[in-house]
Amino acid sequence: MRFVADESCDHAVVRALRKAGHSVDAVSESTSGADDAAVMERARRAGAVVITEDTDFGRLVFADKKASHGVILLRFPAPARGGLGETVAKVVREHARQIAGHFVVIEPGKVRIGGID
Repeated sequence: MRFVADESCDHAVVRALRKAGHSVDAVSESTSGADDAAVMERARRAGAVVITEDTDFGRLVFADKKASHGVILLRFPAPARGGLGETVAKVVREHARQIAGHFVVIEPGKVRIGGID
């Protein structure tokens, strides 16, 4: 699966997804400071799912109706961040067929998958 990791995405997630064999374009490595709309467009052009910790992507998808191949929003408070990368890689592995084209929220012990209209 292809991902574009927003600058807000913990790099442990990037490492874990790459280790699992996924293609991850990390904004922090290539175009630091890119705005959210540019990240969405970059992912759309690449056929990739955005992975972020920034709730503004929900606004882009649902209110602004930006085209998207999918978004994964990570909602992990500081005390729950141990093993974050492995948790995300496991969710991607277990829900791979449901991620593309959907808005996915991953929280400690919880995964919500909703459609993007």
